[in-house]
This record gives sequence, C-alpha cells and structure tokens, in this order.
Amino acid sequence: MNFNRRDFLATATAAAGSSLLPFGPARAATAKYVRYSATSDEGKAMLRSYATAVQKMVALPPDHPHNWFRNAFVHFMDCPHGNWWFYVWHRGYIGYFEETVRKYSDNPNFAFPYWDWTLLPQIPNEMFDGALTPVSEAFLPYTKDLTTFTAYIKPAMKAYWDTLNEAQRKQLDLRGYSSFDKLWDDVTGCSHGKCDPGNQAFAATDRARYLTRENPKLDDKTAKACSPHTVLTGLLPVDYYNADVTHSFTSSKTASHNVMPGKDTQFSVLEGQPHNLVHNYIGGVGPWDPGPYGNMTNFLSPVDPVFFLHHSNMDRLWDVWTRKQQRLGLPILPTDKEELSQLSREPFLFFVRADGSYVLDGRAGDYLSTERFQYEYRHGFGDAESAQVAAAKPSAPVKGTVAKGVGSVQLSAAPSSPVVMAVKVTRPAGSNAPRNFDLLINAPAGVTTVAADSPYYGGTIGFFGPAMHGMADDATFTLPLPEPARTAALAQSPAAQAPAPATATLEVRIVPSNGSATAAPAVKGVSLHTL
Repeated sequence: MNFNRRDFLATATAAAGSSLLPFGPARAATAKYVRYSATSDEGKAMLRSYATAVQKMVALPPDHPHNWFRNAFVHFMDCPHGNWWFYVWHRGYIGYFEETVRKYSDNPNFAFPYWDWTLLPQIPNEMFDGALTPVSEAFLPYTKDLTTFTAYIKPAMKAYWDTLNEAQRKQLDLRGYSSFDKLWDDVTGCSHGKCDPGNQAFAATDRARYLTRENPKLDDKTAKACSPHTVLTGLLPVDYYNADVTHSFTSSKTASHNVMPGKDTQFSVLEGQPHNLVHNYIGGVGPWDPGPYGNMTNFLSPVDPVFFLHHSNMDRLWDVWTRKQQRLGLPILPTDKEELSQLSREPFLFFVRADGSYVLDGRAGDYLSTERFQYEYRHGFGDAESAQVAAAKPSAPVKGTVAKGVGSVQLSAAPSSPVVMAVKVTRPAGSNAPRNFDLLINAPAGVTTVAADSPYYGGTIGFFGPAMHGMADDATFTLPLPEPARTAALAQSPAAQAPAPATATLEVRIVPSNGSATAAPAVKGVSLHTL
C-alpha cells in the first residue's frame, strides 16, 4: 500500500522517529563535526590527524577491538553490496569508526575528509604519506606475507568468532560463513585444496595498493565512471528504491543486507560505476589481472586507509541526493509503509564503538540520518550542479532483444535528457575470471579492445569483491550512454537526414577490459531508459 506525504505523516507512529519518515530530516540539526574535501586546507589537516590514528591502531594488539585489521574484518564479515542497504550500512560503519579514529588522532574535532574523485581523479598526494598508505613500513610487520598475517590475526579472530551470539551467527550463515574455516577460506582465496589468487582477500604489503605517488591517477575508464556526466545521472532518480533500477537511487531490495549479489542483483549507477570501479582500479584490477590484488579489491578493503575517503564521498553523494529530493518536495525514503519498515528494522550487529564495546542492537534506521554522528559536509561536486536539476520524468523503457550473446536495442534521437542503459550479464565463474568488462556499441566484429574516448565505448561494468563460494549469477548494471557512442550511432542511421527524428540500432556486446582472450559473458538483457 502506498502513502502520499499527508497520509504517511498522519499515520506514522511516534516510535518510528523523525529520521525514519520519507519526508523527515536527514541531516544533523546542529552539526558538531565537518567533513571537508581532502584537497582543502582543513581536509589536509584532518589527514595528518588520521595518519596519527592509523599509526597507533595498526600497532594495537590483535585482540583489541580497535586494532586496525580487526576493523577491516567488520566490513569483511558484514558489508552489503548490490542491495539497498549499501549506503546506510556504510554510513554506520564509517560513523562509528570516525569516532574511534577521533579518539586516537589527538584531534577532538576529527572527521573523515572525502575524496571527490569527480574533481580529482587521482589519489590525493597526502594518502601516500606514512601510515596512510598500506605499503608503508607501519604495515610490514603484520602484512609481509600471508603466513605472517595468519599467525598474527587468525587466533584473535577465532577467539572473537567464538563469542558471537545466535543473531550474529544467523547473519553470517546468510553470508555463507557457517563456520570460521569458511570465513578464513575467503581470506586466503583457498577452499578444498584449490586456491584462486584473485579471490584472496589478504594483500601482502608490497602489493597492498596499485597506485603510487608517481602513478596516482585513475585510468581513463574509471575516471569516466567518476565524471560529472555519470555522477549527475546517478543523482537523477527520484525514488530511494524502485524495482526498475534505472529509476532507483539504491541497488536491489533483498531479504537481508547479508544476502550477497545473486540472480536478482541490480546495481544503481553510483554503486555500480564510481564505487565499484574505483575500488577495483586502486586494487589493481586490470594491471594485476588475474591477481592477487591489493586491499581495495576485496572485502578486507578497509585495510587501505583510502577506503574511508572513498566511502565518505559516496556518503556525501547520498547527502547531495537527499537534499535534491527535499528541494523538490520529493521523498527521501520509501513511502510504502512495509518497505520503509523492512529497510529501517534491518539489524546491524557488528559495529564497534569508540569505547571498545560492540553494537549488538543496531538497526538500519539508526543511520538513515546523519544525526547519530552529528556531521555535515562542506561542498563538493554535485552540490551546485544538482541544485539546478528538475525532477526526473522517466519515460517507458525501450526493451531490446538478445541473440547469440549480443544485445540489440533501438535508440531515438529525440530525447535531450540523459539516456541510461541497463545491461544484464552473468558473472563468469572459475579461477582467474575477469572482473571488469567493457561494453562495445556497434563495434566491428574484429574490435575487442577500445579506449575510453572511442565512439564504440559504452562504458565499463565491474564486479567488486570475489565470486563468493563459486557464485556466478546474473547482475544488471546501470550506466549512462556515453555521448560519443550515441552521436556515432545516430550519425550512421539511414534516417539521420530525414525530417522525422532519427533512430538507430545499438548492438551491445561485452569484452574483458584488460584485452585478454578470456571468454566474456554474454549479454542476457539490454534496455534503454530516458531520465
């Protein structure tokens, strides 16, 4: 049952709290802490405080709840990706950890800087200083190699595992971790005597991060995924969740945040594009195929301190979207009462407070607003730009056909609004399977690689994290149709010079981004949507 604003506000119970209302406040009434851009003077000062905290936390005993690596295991054991809890879970995770870093930073006003990769498509220079890079001497005693890391952290993690309560165990069961041994298999990338270097969550010190001070830039395809065109398109949807992912700010609705991406996974623009591809490139997907990769590529990604700057920017974009919705008088959360309840009541049971205690009663609704952590953002890309956009008026999708693994869909010249593609593929299974794939649009049969500025380039899709337990399921990726590909297709249309609006057929196929001869997944579905 759907509610309009008046109906919902009239029937909502006081117990729900204002932050759980679709039109309620989503920001701290009085922000005590400010998250600045990492390139600002204030942000650089915060990075110096951050370095102080990282140095101390890396050196804490492995059984200490604030040990740097122990914190990364919170993400490893509980993080959601490819579902509608992605944003809210990471807000809670970053928020509690920010309070912990504040404690160790000697800065009572510490707040995580954000890395605005739209304006700066390279890792901020300060993130190569001291303990802010995982290839530093600070990490070497613990991450020299897998044997060293195992001897150091595994006994402490096993002891922690033995303390978990029934509710936590049930959530881990959903994730595929019915025993500690299965969890540790995903740390090592090995199971039943077979090892896949690409699925190893651990990264040795010398390969912990692909990018360096001398080579700090994102590659051109990842930079495209962070570009103004992609980010603003990702901010256009007017629904927090919509079953049609091209109209949804968030990804798939699932039964639990621990239900990993599977047959019904649909990645929204911002999660599937800048989030996934930035993670992958910093971790070496492409240059280091088929692995082992750096920290950022798998679920122990928070071992790399840049993780928190990346996710602070993702959280900032959620805040930008929220304020855009409020400016337009649109809901910031689901307006369906049952959906809102399902979203809000999801238990988050693995966070750690700054006093070292565990959050065993957390729920998603606690973090739908920034109020819990009392922070706000200083302006970055999207603030001024999104303030100029009107409410999106999505058109009916143009559904394509598929034959022999190639998609075909009709494009019209008429729409002036962004055109979004939804492409369904099956994730390849098996050892050394690629993670990033390029979409080729109307490319000649012999073309198997393209540059980011090619008229045949339709974008890159990337799977973040390993194929859990051999999983290979369908996933739908949403990405803007690049203007060069759109222009080239229409220019080649026989009707291009006709008085009526031209239409063109887009033929979409997929190739591995690294140019390898590995078989690419077939296109299983394709559609176009005008926002």
